[in-house]
Amino acid sequence: MKILITGATGLIGSSITQLCLEKNYQVHYLTTSKEKIEHSKNYKGFYWNPKENEIDANCIEGVDKIINLVGASVSKRWTQKQKKKIIDSRVDSANVLYNLLASQENKITQIVSASAIGIYPDSLTNLYHEDSPQVADNFLGNVVVKWERAVNQFETLGVDVAKIRIGVVLAKNGGALEKMKEPIEKGVGSPLGTGRQWQSWIHIKDLSRMFVFALENNLDGVFNGVAPNPVTNKRLTYAIAKILDKPLWLPNVPAFMLKLILGEMSLIVLSSQLVSNKKIDTHGFKYRYTHIIPALKNLLK
Repeated sequence: MKILITGATGLIGSSITQLCLEKNYQVHYLTTSKEKIEHSKNYKGFYWNPKENEIDANCIEGVDKIINLVGASVSKRWTQKQKKKIIDSRVDSANVLYNLLASQENKITQIVSASAIGIYPDSLTNLYHEDSPQVADNFLGNVVVKWERAVNQFETLGVDVAKIRIGVVLAKNGGALEKMKEPIEKGVGSPLGTGRQWQSWIHIKDLSRMFVFALENNLDGVFNGVAPNPVTNKRLTYAIAKILDKPLWLPNVPAFMLKLILGEMSLIVLSSQLVSNKKIDTHGFKYRYTHIIPALKNLLK
């Protein structure tokens, strides 16, 4: 199988790329940096600039399927400029790919795209499934709606579309876990807000395997990219501290303080999404990390 990956050099993309190469799949990847273009036996880079509607058409030569991961970070302060970049990076990249497939002969049958559980409203009690009709009335909800709409247009070309709504990704280097462990390692960690907000997490290795599983099983539709056992922010914070053997002696960081420091971006750490993994489970996906302690031990030890 030959796969085109966007966002291949990012945290999730590099993990998925490594897994594809281990399975002897051929990987084409798109990059906005010409310095990152490599050409080896099963790994070939191609230049694109979605902002300027530029793409090397050779990227889809012989490609069977696409994994779409590209998108500007939501972890930088949400200025109006950054908000526009967050949305445009997702929508423009999907549009450029769509236009290429619409105009060039190809044999692509499926696209598996990243999405986010940020589409679900903040709730301490609701369990969200993929068919939950509620959409968060905030910036993150708006981002995901526009992102998924842009990806859905591939269906008009006869391409199957699978969307994986990613939860809190736990990884060894980078991502949410790195930001959470830093204050704990310095002895100044504590739960955020009430600490009761649900964190629907997933180990990066399981998330990578889920994307490849979706390719190998020709899945289409929406799937939640989360582990079977979500935890509260308080539970997650205490679990990290326990594994790092660090005390937690400070009171919770008040929500109002986080809003002062982070502004609207405080949504990322204060929102609560209790998300079900039942759908991907019924398709036969097997997790390696179903509980938070073994997942954290693997990443922190």
